[in-house]
Amino acid sequence: MQNLTAPELAAWLADSSRPAPVLLDVREPWEIQTAKMDNIVSIPMRDIVSIPMRDIPARSEELDDEAQIVCICHHGARSAQVAMFLESRGFTKTFNLYGGIDAWSRQVDPSVPTY
Repeated sequence: MQNLTAPELAAWLADSSRPAPVLLDVREPWEIQTAKMDNIVSIPMRDIVSIPMRDIPARSEELDDEAQIVCICHHGARSAQVAMFLESRGFTKTFNLYGGIDAWSRQVDPSVPTY
């Protein structure tokens, strides 16, 4: 897993010579309604102590293991866990958005609300 800063991700998304990554948002639906990037794939991590990462293991087969996947959450902790989990399942091109949607809002797109 590699970490990407918000400005690095913005540059990647703006670079038409590079294939766009899958933007895997692992936040809860209410969080996505509060602050959302365009063109995301939403699969909540659902980090519940008794059932950790319930949705990600059940739905990881929906993701292309050859795709470049950028995992996104609020501040980057949950998404880092998901990126590492995906790597353990054979995904070789996983990235974590360091600082999460909060960094995106503050450093790239201030129209995305912070919470």
